[in-house]
Amino acid sequence: MFLKAFREKSNKKYLNKLLSQRNVNVGNNKIKSLGVILNFDEIEDFNAFNVLASRLKIHANNIKVIAYTTNLKSHGNSWDACFNTKDFGWNGDIKNVELQGFLNEPFDALISYYTKEHLELKLLTALSKSQFKIGILQSDARLNDIIIKTEINEIDVFSDEVVKYLTVLNKI
Repeated sequence: MFLKAFREKSNKKYLNKLLSQRNVNVGNNKIKSLGVILNFDEIEDFNAFNVLASRLKIHANNIKVIAYTTNLKSHGNSWDACFNTKDFGWNGDIKNVELQGFLNEPFDALISYYTKEHLELKLLTALSKSQFKIGILQSDARLNDIIIKTEINEIDVFSDEVVKYLTVLNKI
């Protein structure tokens, strides 16, 4: 318990360091690949992101979704790419090979679809090598390039807004 608090503090410090060093480099590149980070405890509709990818003209092979949950046992094997707090070490160290592979992939766009304040979700968003980050309104605006203020259950509104803004930015 005591070490858990120290680990969380070291991860918070590492997150602040990452966000302060972040360079926003939004180019005119079209979006061809999409990564999605979501909180499984808040939303379980993974198919909505496949629909969004098709609206963005992204091939099904170029979308990857990972989900965070506080309790892996309660969700069982309902989703393959599920992770939790135990997959993180000190100073933002990732212990899960599949999760590290997701972070190393240079997606053209990353969607961070969560509203609850979990340090692990923020770390994933910050550690991602994605070129363009899109998210729901959160306490730290440094995480995403585009922030869309919607409720977590309004995925259709979120999708419409993403398509609208990416069209204006000439990304699709």
